[in-house]
Amino acid sequence: MSNVTVIDHPLVQHKLSLLRDKNTGTKAFRELVTELALLMGYEVTRNLELVETEIETPVCKTRVKTLANEKLAVIPILRAGLGMADGMMGLIPNARIGHIGLYRNPDTLKPTGYYCKLPPDVEERDVIIVDPMLATGNSAIEACRIVKEEGCKSIRLVCLIGAPEGVETMQQAHPDVDIYLANLDEKLNDHGYIVPGLGDAGDRLFGTK
Repeated sequence: MSNVTVIDHPLVQHKLSLLRDKNTGTKAFRELVTELALLMGYEVTRNLELVETEIETPVCKTRVKTLANEKLAVIPILRAGLGMADGMMGLIPNARIGHIGLYRNPDTLKPTGYYCKLPPDVEERDVIIVDPMLATGNSAIEACRIVKEEGCKSIRLVCLIGAPEGVETMQQAHPDVDIYLANLDEKLNDHGYIVPGLGDAGDRLFGTK
């Protein structure tokens, strides 16, 4: 089964608490999501493969470590995932950005795709899929299916909050995709929202209802 990493760094937990507060406004909410994605990015990229190479400093030649594969792709699931993309790109600015558009049918809670634009060489890249909420897991499962169909082998899923139901469903569907969360919450309610959660991440990011 895929690994699940809950990033319990004090700054991550503090900013997540501010994010959950219903009194946090749109501007602050957006800034917090960006900051959290940046902080989480350090843990998400921890296991990227390194190779040794030789360079010359102003003093002498030396062996240093560099990324074995500098080709990375950050793929937000639209629309809420857009809020995390800037934070990730602040850490890995040379990454390419793809977009996968999905919306959730309110009756079936199943995702329907409406847009997909990926880097042309995405199959050569380490892919980081970002979406604030891992609720039912259906959108994440569909996004992973899409990038796998393009030949992607290295995929990480990064969410701010996950529900146990979504994590389990995701693990069953894609056991090779590692999952990174800032917190694993209690459960889903009858409407498919995470409890205690933070409400609708997209609405809070963009000031819509």
